[in-house]
Amino acid sequence: MDEAVPEAKNLHIVDGPLARQKLKTLRDENTRTPEFRQAMKELALIVVAEATHTMPTNTVRVRTPLVETEVQEISGPVCLVPVLRAGLGMLDGALALLPDATVGFMGLQRDEETAEPVEYYVNLPRNLEEYLVLVLDPMLATGGSLSATIGKLKEYGARWISCLHAVAAVPGVERVTAEHPDANFYTAAVDPELDERAFIVPGLGDAGDRLYGTL
Repeated sequence: MDEAVPEAKNLHIVDGPLARQKLKTLRDENTRTPEFRQAMKELALIVVAEATHTMPTNTVRVRTPLVETEVQEISGPVCLVPVLRAGLGMLDGALALLPDATVGFMGLQRDEETAEPVEYYVNLPRNLEEYLVLVLDPMLATGGSLSATIGKLKEYGARWISCLHAVAAVPGVERVTAEHPDANFYTAAVDPELDERAFIVPGLGDAGDRLYGTL
């Protein structure tokens, strides 16, 4: 692992050539909104596939056209939780792989003066303790919003939580992996720092603005 990347057992870097290619498109300031959306969706597919490696499974029996055999299936219902609004950019990719998933929503916005998260909308399923929860949040910057999201999910009873990102920053990674050692974190890249506005550097800009053309 790169010396700049914090060492944490619950941090997983999704760093294959295909993920790098999608990340290149996302980082490029010349990428137009339609291509940015598509690259985010495709990167979500890659990161979701990686995140399912740690999901618990059950053994069940099915019949092929020839014989009965034992196969594996994910052991519980899945809940996808995009953090509004940028997390919506990862939702279609996640649903493409997990079409039966329930979708909850967390609305958090950053106070531009304090850089602290402000909650404005929560809609989560009942009995969240029964679900395998995947949080979709493209940018892990300070870690404040994500830590607050995980805390809220735990209040609702969630016991299995993995968080999926396009890009994370070292300060945010250090915070959330320490505050929530029982959660897993998957990202395509870990960038070294934040600027004075708490934006990830080099990052990819404001993911929400680039996804929805509100630059």
